[in-house]
Amino acid sequence: DWHMLSLFGVGAVLMRGAGCTINDMWDRDYDKKVARTASRPLAAGDISTFQSFVFLGGQLSMALCVLLCLNYYSIVLGAASLSLVTTYPLMKRITYWPQLVLGLTFNWGALLGWSAIKGSCEWSVCLPLYLAGVMWTLVYDTIYAHQDKRDDIIIGVKSTALQFQEDTKQWLSGFSLAMLLSLCVAGMNCNQTFPYYSAVAAIGAHLAHQIYTLDIDKPEDCWKKFASNRTVGVLLFIGIVLGNL
Repeated sequence: DWHMLSLFGVGAVLMRGAGCTINDMWDRDYDKKVARTASRPLAAGDISTFQSFVFLGGQLSMALCVLLCLNYYSIVLGAASLSLVTTYPLMKRITYWPQLVLGLTFNWGALLGWSAIKGSCEWSVCLPLYLAGVMWTLVYDTIYAHQDKRDDIIIGVKSTALQFQEDTKQWLSGFSLAMLLSLCVAGMNCNQTFPYYSAVAAIGAHLAHQIYTLDIDKPEDCWKKFASNRTVGVLLFIGIVLGNL
């Protein structure tokens, strides 16, 4: 259903954007102290806190319009994600696992997509798909966090990069394996076909190469590997579309 797909595309951009706005609002004092983030508009003083509030209000209002196009079950389910969206940026002050909370936040759409079409969640499919997304976020956001680890230690911000240190690749391999397994379980529980499993295999190969060649002490390599996760998303999308066709 292309109408639903475009709604979710717009909703995802708006809600992830809102998450980033909230993140930059919470972190404006931290961002000033990190070389890579010092030029962000709030940290650099290019925009005021009030202006960012207005911008956030616009993002959330438009996202609400998207949400109100869905059924009641999905409206309630979608609204429930707001508590995660507002609190995940604070987690790096509390726990070494903020990437896990980010995963729980960013992958909420895995639950919402099914309920928007069917009117409720088929948990045998939605939960493994959600778990796969969470595991994937742990992979790419741990890689992302390795860019800032030196600054993070100085300013007292926690991350999985600091938690895993030299064991990062073993952890990333474990998360990748859990992701692939979860994708297979989700596929089996909704009778997916050959193109879907081919895409999962291709994702496995991509992640294996990404982790094997990763240099956690080179920020530019971490950024390159982080950005290459776009390919993972594209592969999975194509696999799901072709698998359903």
